[in-house]
Amino acid sequence: MHTWYEKAVFYHMYPLGMTGAPKQNTQEEPSRRFEELNQWIPHIRSLGCTAIYIGPLFESSTHGYDTRDYKLVDRRLGTNEDFKEFVSLCHQSGIHVVVDGVFNHTGREFFAFRSIQEQGEASPYRDWYRGVNFGWGSPLSDRFSYDAWQGHFELPCLNLRNPDVKNYLFDVIRFWIEEFQIDGIRLDCANVLDFDFMKEMRRATEGMKQDFWLMGEVIHGDYARWVNPEMLHSVTNYELHKSLYSGFNDHNFFEIAHNVRRLEAIHRKLYTFVDNHDEDRIASKLREKEHLFPIYLCLFTLPGIPSIYYGGEWAVSGTRTRTSDEALRPALSVSQDHELHCPLTDQIAVLGKIHQENPEYHDGIYQELLLTNRQYAFARRAEKSICITAANNDSQEAVITVPVPIHASTAEDLISGDLVPIENGKITLTLPANWGTVLKIRED
Repeated sequence: MHTWYEKAVFYHMYPLGMTGAPKQNTQEEPSRRFEELNQWIPHIRSLGCTAIYIGPLFESSTHGYDTRDYKLVDRRLGTNEDFKEFVSLCHQSGIHVVVDGVFNHTGREFFAFRSIQEQGEASPYRDWYRGVNFGWGSPLSDRFSYDAWQGHFELPCLNLRNPDVKNYLFDVIRFWIEEFQIDGIRLDCANVLDFDFMKEMRRATEGMKQDFWLMGEVIHGDYARWVNPEMLHSVTNYELHKSLYSGFNDHNFFEIAHNVRRLEAIHRKLYTFVDNHDEDRIASKLREKEHLFPIYLCLFTLPGIPSIYYGGEWAVSGTRTRTSDEALRPALSVSQDHELHCPLTDQIAVLGKIHQENPEYHDGIYQELLLTNRQYAFARRAEKSICITAANNDSQEAVITVPVPIHASTAEDLISGDLVPIENGKITLTLPANWGTVLKIRED
């Protein structure tokens, strides 16, 4: 029996950006922006998505990752009751909800940091942060120094080896589960979190809710160090992200195939994406916009748990600058679907449905069938059926012959609905320029 996350298709929401919330949190009363976020739920479900990763979500001072209250929804979005209703509406639509856990650091307005500012060495929270030293000051005029995330002193690093800090954060998770009924957490900066802390979190959360999912933000490194029975269920597959856009831009499917083979031991568990709130939009990264469909085709059918970043279904573009990520996180309303809707929107909906309805994509073994610089075919195998993806990144039509690794006489094209004959254990396909398809084949 599969867990919900093994067969999930995610929709990634950055709520402060998509609702056009103020950049600074200075207001007294909560806004009602969840009324707008609630309207996205039917649209998300129509794309074949069965899970939402939404964040950052909790009370912060600016961009959302400088938390000042872990038990309060950011007032620029709404109230705790508003978020509780959002999760309930998602669950009613068959959508699980995962939130951001920003546990590496807090904002400077968090109560423990405020206590050190006010009480100095007498503060009972002086050991809640890493590297606290009362021998000199910080660049922000504090009377003490401390470790800050990547040198950003607005983000002081928590001491995750302190039992009081760990117990506090585990209590926060328990609160989120009991208060909001969330289904999982995406751990911000998991690549720098203390390993023992994550192991204890795994043990603690297993007792809080069945099939509670822990996914970590990890960019570089051996993903198996994080994804294992002791620690996290999944991490962000930045390696595949890089190989996907690079492989298409360079007309080099070998780069993608090599990455999939390299991560074979854990690739089915990894969280896969073509863009997110920290990366340039894929519509801006691709040199040829015609590659949008085949890159999403690969995303949805290669091993992994696929995710769409809000606006991706409308081919929204956006590029970060040296000083700002705002272009990656634009204000968008689901009511704009009528003006933004494009062929890719419907294509993604088809791919989401294919991923959801075919068990080959939940735990099916990957098998490479054909590989050239510009054409790529691979299978995902179940016990008595397979799904074959065939993709063409060339600007010219391509005719390819693909071996079929099970005994069958016909294949169903899940994109067009056509039946395709299999002759002598092979299938011949004519792939239009910058296109691809998915074939379902059942054993005779």
